Amino acid sequence: MSRVVHLHIGAPKTGTTYMQDRLRLNTAALGRHGVTVPATRSGRSDMFHFRAALDLLDQDWGGRPGHAKGAWDAMVRRVDRAQDNVVISHEILAGAQPDKIAKALNDLAGNEVHIVYSARDLGRQLPAAWQESIKQGRKWPFRRFLDRYESGTSFFFRRAFDLPAVLGAWGAKLPPERIHVVTVPHDRGPNGDELWLRFCRAFRIDPAWAPLDSERDNRSLGIAETSLLRKLNRRLELGVWRDPVYDALIRELLAQEVLVARDAVPVRLPSHRFDFAEQEGEVWIDWIKRSGVDVVGDVDDLRPRRPADDEKWKDPDRVRAKLELGAALDALCEMTQEAASRASTDTVAGRLRGTARRLRDR
Repeated sequence: MSRVVHLHIGAPKTGTTYMQDRLRLNTAALGRHGVTVPATRSGRSDMFHFRAALDLLDQDWGGRPGHAKGAWDAMVRRVDRAQDNVVISHEILAGAQPDKIAKALNDLAGNEVHIVYSARDLGRQLPAAWQESIKQGRKWPFRRFLDRYESGTSFFFRRAFDLPAVLGAWGAKLPPERIHVVTVPHDRGPNGDELWLRFCRAFRIDPAWAPLDSERDNRSLGIAETSLLRKLNRRLELGVWRDPVYDALIRELLAQEVLVARDAVPVRLPSHRFDFAEQEGEVWIDWIKRSGVDVVGDVDDLRPRRPADDEKWKDPDRVRAKLELGAALDALCEMTQEAASRASTDTVAGRLRGTARRLRDR
């Protein structure tokens, strides 16, 4: 019986941060039940999969030039040595070019490869994607982001969200029963874990094999918080996929720890954009039904839900100064404390404490 490799390819902003971290936390338990999640020697499966995906795509995001070189081949070797079924996951694979897809599938050809693609409706997906692009250094307003998406202009999120194109490319040489679409539910279920249960079904994992829960969920920013980051990007002029030091401060500390914790006004799709989102959803659903691929969930989850008629839309491109000021003060407070903490490591004792802390947190 051949080894089964479940290759999860996105799409971005579909609960993959939580899923990947839960797989990481339960790597040992899953291994005892015949499921391998390839990881580094220190147990970091998430970073290992990220670097492998970067290497496959010839990208250097989030590190020094060449930092991912050799990671994909290392991943393939781990798969070849595995005695069990394997799960590989990273959302940046969704928009891969045909030559990269061919290489991935050729390198894994000795296995029974299954493609897993997680997707949700554009009513939820587009606001989340715009926020993510701002975290990564973009400066564009929400309106321009939506205009470019609707016009069909090619950029990462446009390619990664195009369900028929993504699955048509990745699944061109695979039977439809090996293509699995995990839909992100509109309702999280009675225990809040419906999406995780769907991932488990797609990966052929019994949820009981992964009892340790994750606290990582890559939460969304509000309109003031996103506006603040957009202006910071413009002021710093660092560009997209900036230096790792700035990325750690801005995206990881400021955006994903400080700003997401605030009680915020959420970014929503404006009502006049729902016609497009609904049309795209119907195209996706029609493609799924005609292709015969496996659906884990409900295709109705790909239909956006319009807001109530009396729900007032807040424009994230025109945020009140008072809201931005509150976000800015919280950010300044946290960054000041971070600077003070880092300064304390300049002493020998401080450096020793910092080293001990990093070792403890591994």
